[in-house]
Amino acid sequence: MANRRALSWSAALRDLKDDRTRREDVREERLRTASGLRGSPALALSAWRGRSGKRYVVGVHPLSEPELAEMGEAVVIAVKRDPAGIAELVSVATSGESPREHLQRTWFARMRGCGATEMHVHRLAEDARARAAVVADLSTEDGEPTDA
Repeated sequence: MANRRALSWSAALRDLKDDRTRREDVREERLRTASGLRGSPALALSAWRGRSGKRYVVGVHPLSEPELAEMGEAVVIAVKRDPAGIAELVSVATSGESPREHLQRTWFARMRGCGATEMHVHRLAEDARARAAVVADLSTEDGEPTDA
């Protein structure tokens, strides 16, 4: 007599759907990165999944040491982590061609005050319209300000 377990595909699919609806709409999905070529350290990368389901790959930087000179036009996400390492999105903003003064003086100070410790930078949006769409997709529904 063989032990066979009957699998109900409809129940399994329903459980998967329920699991997705229980998750937060906007969430981080950590990426595994291998060490770089010739022994160089791996890039610090992660990804954020927006409410639309799109995934945005980001570079992870400490909020205390922003690389503003090299950032250029990008979407910037302020992040804080709980003791278990789960990321919480604090705010999302866009930076223009010269983000140095405005981001450094106001946005970074506010984010540090909110407990953010990391800055996730998405540089793959092609223009201002695409960056605004990313900000809208990642923004929380409580009406947070999204401009830096």
